[in-house]
Amino acid sequence: MNTAMHPAAAQLLAAFDTNKVTPGILGFLVFAALGAGTWWILKAMNRSLRRVDFVEAPEPGQAPGQAPGQVPGQAPGEAPEPKL
Repeated sequence: MNTAMHPAAAQLLAAFDTNKVTPGILGFLVFAALGAGTWWILKAMNRSLRRVDFVEAPEPGQAPGQAPGQVPGQAPGEAPEPKL
């Protein structure tokens, strides 16, 4: 550690109380910027996700208009016949 110090710096360090250190205005501005950035990115993500169409591709061997698990020739709300 360098012990040679300018007299003005030594006087400032002597008057500096380490128990009263606060983030001050800069800390508040950084925290506010982080909050605003988080709000903006969530808003942009929500807007982008609303535009996405979540249509699944049909399974192999399934007709394009047929619901997953639906038997060919069966009505969309109909329960499948039990196998005996």
